[in-house]
Amino acid sequence: TRYVGPDGDKPRLTRLNTADWTRATNKARKNAKKLAFDLVDLYTRRSSITGIACPPDTPEQIEMEESFPYDETRDQLEAIADIKADMEAPKPMDRLLCGDVGFGKTEVALRAAFKCVMGGKQCAILAPTTILAWQHFNTAIARMEAFPVRIGLLSRYRSAKEQKETLRGLKDGTVDIVIGTHRLLQKDVQFKDLGLLIIDEEQRFGVQHKEKIKKLKKNVDVLTLTATPIPRTLHMSLIGIRDMSVLEEAPNDRLPIQTFVCEYNDELVREAIVREMARGGQVYYVYNRVNNIADIAAQIAKLVPEANVAYAHGQMKEHELERIMFDFINGEIDVLVSTTIIETGLDISNVNTMIIHDSDNLGLSQLYQLR
Repeated sequence: TRYVGPDGDKPRLTRLNTADWTRATNKARKNAKKLAFDLVDLYTRRSSITGIACPPDTPEQIEMEESFPYDETRDQLEAIADIKADMEAPKPMDRLLCGDVGFGKTEVALRAAFKCVMGGKQCAILAPTTILAWQHFNTAIARMEAFPVRIGLLSRYRSAKEQKETLRGLKDGTVDIVIGTHRLLQKDVQFKDLGLLIIDEEQRFGVQHKEKIKKLKKNVDVLTLTATPIPRTLHMSLIGIRDMSVLEEAPNDRLPIQTFVCEYNDELVREAIVREMARGGQVYYVYNRVNNIADIAAQIAKLVPEANVAYAHGQMKEHELERIMFDFINGEIDVLVSTTIIETGLDISNVNTMIIHDSDNLGLSQLYQLR
């Protein structure tokens, strides 16, 4: 895929065999060595210190888990058992939980967070986007509303006053679980007794954020959730530096995905959208070019005039993009014409149909993440 610089900055090209090229390669080599040494130092320290040992499951833990409205899959139960064993051991946990969207990673993570709180510690859940943090917050509230667990949210959707109260609660220990974006990594966030750090899609955080994450990791249990682990993370799991649990089994009520590859046809597109709307569902229409995505959205709106159509892409202003995504989550938009930014793992159970325009122009990794 085409490389773009951080925050969309245009990268500067360097000619080979010049002083600039030599400086750039030396700097890259030096940074790679520093990263390797830092990782070795971090995991050496973590392996030699005594971690936080949570007590066995409390009656509240059992009650919370029994209130789950679905049947757990075998993989979920195995992952939960492994995570609990790690948390009850005196060695700091560092586990990677892999599983497709909808396979139950969030429920597994929330049970770990609840166990941490029942052990008298605080838990931080770090999400890559504001919308995903908001979704996790609402899910956590719904799952734990019957228990004396105070949950805070740190993101732009909280007023300055609300954020100040959450920060105070983290410092004095009255906030048990905090969910947020990279806002959690800022200097003013201080925990009274952090016991568990849950990172959702670590690969979506930038280098500077990962440096701050590493500082949080030093002596606490760490659970990383991902659908698509980056090679370094996967390699660390395969060679035993990090433990790994995999959710391969789909939930019992989840139907297999049906995939059709065919030439573009207006009537076929209209039929797919109308059929999905008829059962009360919503549609993703993936078009991965920003320059004329508005025209495509207008074309779809003309093709299916009864549908409310909107478009979204990564070059939009952040607030505008979030407003559109919230409208889509709330069911106010029937068809969302979007670039591959939708691969961030949002949980929108009402979306049952995805149409990918010119799928041959997408990479295999993009197609996999969209699926």
